[in-house]
Amino acid sequence: MLRTLTAITAAVLMSSTPLWAQGNGDDQIDALFDALALPETLHIMREEGLDYGDTLATDMLPGGASPEWAAAVSQIYDTEMMYEEVRGALGEALDGADVDAMLAFFTSEPGRTIINLEVSARRAMLDDAVEQASKEYAALAATDATPRYAMVTEFIAINDLIDGNVVGALNSSYAFYVGLIDGGAMPAGVTAETALQDVWAQEADIRSATTEWAYSFLLLAYQPLSDADLQTYIAFSETEAGQELADALFIAFNGMFDDLSRALGLAASRFMVSREL
Repeated sequence: MLRTLTAITAAVLMSSTPLWAQGNGDDQIDALFDALALPETLHIMREEGLDYGDTLATDMLPGGASPEWAAAVSQIYDTEMMYEEVRGALGEALDGADVDAMLAFFTSEPGRTIINLEVSARRAMLDDAVEQASKEYAALAATDATPRYAMVTEFIAINDLIDGNVVGALNSSYAFYVGLIDGGAMPAGVTAETALQDVWAQEADIRSATTEWAYSFLLLAYQPLSDADLQTYIAFSETEAGQELADALFIAFNGMFDDLSRALGLAASRFMVSREL
């Protein structure tokens, strides 16, 4: 999925025996967390967050980034706190789910290879040149309507990657506004209600950017996969376990991004207000 990428990836994602009536054990969730390479993904997300912090400073803070701002952003994107939040939310969301089926897929082939490819692609896209090249490749694939583009389109639809990530991005944007408002950095008259209107006005742009990123990421990540292996992944995504995992990953990561965004808004407001004074 896009969020885990999950899961996201990108992106990014249950048996009726007595075991599930008792809930999933911590060991199972920990094993799944590792099988999905979520610790590595969270480290990449921290790097993405630090880059985003620099962009925010350039756009919003007089004088741009400073060592104090960099320290504040680094503290927000604390991987240990991110790990604990996502791990706890994922375990709760998967209570009663068939985690055995998920582990069976992602600890065997092609699941292991797929996760490794997703993590490698996400790390590679930290490089602006790689990200730009992947976008150009995806645009050509769309224009040519290649068979692989069609398979990725099917994968995206089955996992609801566009709508799920758009909703998450809108909620994160709203959380950032709320942080700015609560921190006293917004002009008089800007309320949670007006902020919500501003966020919804961004929906089309967010959807376009999300769609572009999803295709560029997935086409890059799955390029080494055979059609048969990708079809196996698509088939797993259609199962109950695959759908439950996709939903749980969205819940876990969207909650984390909301908290990070509000914290960034509060931090930005402190710097904006202090520099005004």
